[in-house]
Parts: sequence; C-alpha cells; structure tokens
Amino acid sequence: MTNPSIKTRIPGKAKKGEIIEIKAQISHDMETGQRKDAGGMPLARRIIKKFVCTWNGEVVISADWHTAMSANPLITFYALAEKSGAIKLAFHDDNGEVYEASADVVVE
Repeated sequence: MTNPSIKTRIPGKAKKGEIIEIKAQISHDMETGQRKDAGGMPLARRIIKKFVCTWNGEVVISADWHTAMSANPLITFYALAEKSGAIKLAFHDDNGEVYEASADVVVE
C-alpha cells in the first residue's frame, strides 16, 4: 500500500453559531486480515481503527472503526462554529501510524 492521502472539504469561513459540514476521505485499502495472497498466506490486517477531529484542541468527534469499514472510507459530520482556529483530522492505523490533515477556519 502506498502512503495514504487525505481529501478534505472544510469551509474556510463561517459565521459565529453556524453549523458547518466537514468531509474527509482517506485512501486506504482497509485490509481485514481475512484474505489470502497468491501463495495462500493470510494478508496482515491493516485498518484505520480510530478517527479523531479536534477544533482548537477540543474533540469535535471521535470514532472507533472496525473491519466492516470499506476501503477508502469517507466520513461526513457537522460542527458548531464558535471561534476561529485549526481543525485537525487524525486517522489512526493498526500499525500505530497516524495520518493527519488540518485546515484553518475563520469565524466571523
């Protein structure tokens, strides 16, 4: 698997009190560990097991994912715009790797 890339859709501006939509998709094969290679050996499990979004360091959403998640998972959720700052998205892999993306949102 190549290094996962993350696509995001996060608005750059919002009005105070507005509810914004945040979307993120990571390119990841989400190998369940149940398939076998050409030689009949099981492929090692490798999935994104946790997703966390923070805004100015405060958790907006945290989700534990399991083997039933599809490859290249897409997540959509909403957040209340209270003050300007950084939104950080973190995808935690079985291997202990963390893939991150971030964006600044200006709240007026």
